[in-house]
Amino acid sequence: MASVRARARTRLPDLELAPDAHAPPVWIRILGLTAVVLAGAWLGLLVVGNVRAQVGPMDTTMTLRPSLHGGTKINVSPLGALSLDTHTAPVRLDVNVDQLDPVRSQALVDHPERLSGLQDEVARDVERGTLDVAVRSCVAVVCGATALGLAVYRRPRRALTAGGLALALLAASGVSAYATWNPKSVLEPKFSGLLSSAPALVGNARSIVTEFDVYQKELARLVTNVTKLYDATSTLPAYAPDPTTLRVLHVSDIHLNPASWKIIASLVAEYKVDVIVDSGDTMDHGTAAENAFLDPVADLGVPYVWVRGNHDSKITQRYLSRMRNAHVLDDGRAETIAGMRFAGIGDPQFTPDRSAAPGGDAAEEQAGDRLATALREQRAAGTPVDVAIAHEPTAARMTDGEVPLVLAGHLHHEQNEVLAHGTRLRVEGSTGGSGLRAVEGRYPDPIEASVLYIDRDTRRLQAWDEIRLGGLGETTAEVSRHLTTDTFDQRLHGEQPDGTPSAPKGPSAPGSSPRTPTPSGS
Repeated sequence: MASVRARARTRLPDLELAPDAHAPPVWIRILGLTAVVLAGAWLGLLVVGNVRAQVGPMDTTMTLRPSLHGGTKINVSPLGALSLDTHTAPVRLDVNVDQLDPVRSQALVDHPERLSGLQDEVARDVERGTLDVAVRSCVAVVCGATALGLAVYRRPRRALTAGGLALALLAASGVSAYATWNPKSVLEPKFSGLLSSAPALVGNARSIVTEFDVYQKELARLVTNVTKLYDATSTLPAYAPDPTTLRVLHVSDIHLNPASWKIIASLVAEYKVDVIVDSGDTMDHGTAAENAFLDPVADLGVPYVWVRGNHDSKITQRYLSRMRNAHVLDDGRAETIAGMRFAGIGDPQFTPDRSAAPGGDAAEEQAGDRLATALREQRAAGTPVDVAIAHEPTAARMTDGEVPLVLAGHLHHEQNEVLAHGTRLRVEGSTGGSGLRAVEGRYPDPIEASVLYIDRDTRRLQAWDEIRLGGLGETTAEVSRHLTTDTFDQRLHGEQPDGTPSAPKGPSAPGSSPRTPTPSGS
């Protein structure tokens, strides 16, 4: 019996060593270690690899990210990004432009001569930031791979091996990036998002480099105008409207100005707006790349009624129509929204290159006639429309006598008039300050919007507030109140406002036009 126990004890070490006999092949272990190194390095970069850096007047965040092709990506939210083929390596440098520092930007505005040294300053800032992100990334990669190796293998030697391999991998990536560095890549950037329109707007990078003296002067004017424009939109006047009325916010011609959404949201909150009407030209080129610009519409919290402008496309229209609070009107279609009946038609023209002269063409008049026909059919069916919408005032004028109020845009300045047969035409200015074109001239265009006060029972316009931000290079915010007496129902029944009979609607005498507008007071 004792000998049997002795033999069992002598075989025990063989049983403990048995698992080594079934160890995985060497290539499996190498593959597993490689996976641990890559995963640990990637996690380390995600956790620790961000570096805050000042680059000229901008606050940026620099990060190294794993990549198959390398390069540099500069994100300028919410406008998009541009990519540079700066190097070939398994790591990419991401630079996120977080914000424009107002103090440093104002210093450039006050002292434009500093622009001559801005290029060298930016180069030094980028060099310091890149060195900082490289050092932190080394620490992050080693710590991440070591920690994951320790968690997987539970052996310090294996963990240190994983950390060493991660450091070697990052060093090899740095050598590859240095060897393939291409400083001329800045002359051939690839734009994405809203910045895809940048080459057509500001010229290609090569012309900026070869004509830098001209660019300095243009940049000084650009920075000055942008500063004035955003200073003007930083504060909005508060106003407590009558809670018994319906409040309609009329905006138009935003033209891709991201500041417009903050202004609109502020107006919705301050004026307790019930519905927003956008009379078109929200975009500039109507491309799919611009669609993301519309995403803030979903967060405004009120119905958003929209018609297509001549800078908007059917791509734009389809994207917006999928939003829950958006009501896209076209071809005279009518909807009841916030207790009011709206109908609208999209602009029949699509001219993102700004080649067509505004107004007065046959296509706009035909579109206006289609809208007027739809308004007559709605009234005959017992569901009269309260507000009609068209982008071009030429089309809007064709609805005279068919609706109490018609809204339009396109002209980039506010206009108000009562047409011959009693319809009031309200043309809104540019709520985007003409978009990117706002900074092309000496002074930025003003940002304009209106709050319309509609009687809840009669659904007739009682008053409106014209809101104007900026203008003539000044930091101003103005709100002007206008009262009105509705004359549509009187003229519809053949009466003038003083009770005398009015001329019937129809063909006029030779040499005159029934569509000729008559200016109206406030």
